[in-house]
Amino acid sequence: MMTSTDDLIAVEVAYALPEKQQIIKLKVARGTSAYDAVAQSGIVGQFPNINLAEVAMGIFSQPLGSKGMPAAKDYILEPGDRVELYRPLLADPKEVRKQRAEKTRKTRDS
Repeated sequence: MMTSTDDLIAVEVAYALPEKQQIIKLKVARGTSAYDAVAQSGIVGQFPNINLAEVAMGIFSQPLGSKGMPAAKDYILEPGDRVELYRPLLADPKEVRKQRAEKTRKTRDS
C-alpha cells in the first residue's frame, strides 16, 4: 500500500555531542512512534555510539517513559514534533550539589 503525501507529517530528530549537533528533518506516516522515527531518520548511522534500544528520548525536553509520558515506542508523533535523543549523564546532579555544599562547608569552617 502506498502512502500519499497527505498521510505524511513533518518531524525532527535531534542529537547533540559537545562538538557536534544534528537535527534531521523528515516526513513520516501518521501514526509513527517516536522510536520508529528515530530509526527511520538514519541518525544512528551518523552517531554509531547511539544504542537505539537503550537511548533516552524525549519530545521538546519532556522525557518519554516518565512523568506520565508514554514510552518512545508508544508515543505517536504529532506534526512538528522534535524527538530528542539524550546522552547519559556523566555525573548525578544531586551528588554534584552535595559535593559542592560539602566543599563550601569545609572552606567556611577552615
